[in-house]
Amino acid sequence: MTAALPVLYSFRRCPYAMRARLAIAASGQACELREVVLRSKPPEMLQASPKGTVPVLVDTDGTVVDQSLDIMRWALHRNDSAQWLSPDQETADAMFALIAENDGAFKRHLDRYKYPERYQAAADADGTGGAGGTAERDAGAAWLRGLDTRLQAHAWLFGSRPCLADMAIAPFVRQFAHTDAAWFAAQDWRALQAWLTGIIDSDAFAHVMQKWTPWASGTQGVAFP
Repeated sequence: MTAALPVLYSFRRCPYAMRARLAIAASGQACELREVVLRSKPPEMLQASPKGTVPVLVDTDGTVVDQSLDIMRWALHRNDSAQWLSPDQETADAMFALIAENDGAFKRHLDRYKYPERYQAAADADGTGGAGGTAERDAGAAWLRGLDTRLQAHAWLFGSRPCLADMAIAPFVRQFAHTDAAWFAAQDWRALQAWLTGIIDSDAFAHVMQKWTPWASGTQGVAFP
């Protein structure tokens, strides 16, 4: 691998890291990928971004980008041949507003649905109470039905071709679906299910979900994409 490539600290199963890798792969921007073990985070990553979450991108000039959407923008500003930043329908502002809903209320419901014991214990400890896994699942499902309505009108969230919103949101819908796959499959949101299946069964998604050996300090990462 040649020197002076941007370095991407990543974790295969993290949805934030997934969407960063999807955008980097779509752009064709070469990086050195360093797969992180979250229970033993490398000091190089923590020095670059003390918050300790993935993804973290360190550019060749030392600039650190440690928010997944910003990494997506960073990659696509270099090459956006698929026009992910320019939705086929509506506006870029509308696209980013939908992503913000995903990253806000929907992610909150997803976390409490996927890990009810963790959040219930915290709610019990501080006296705030908690809705519980099923209630959070249903709240998240209400938002997903809105996506299904969009997808009944066209194949992608903002028209006839994929855009940033599809790839930024899909990893979180995938995580929601995998929490109880039988329940998810039984819901009447066929357009949403077809959209999600199309993304996760694609060659592009398979490429960014390959298994990498965890990176060790002092060694070379792997070439990506």
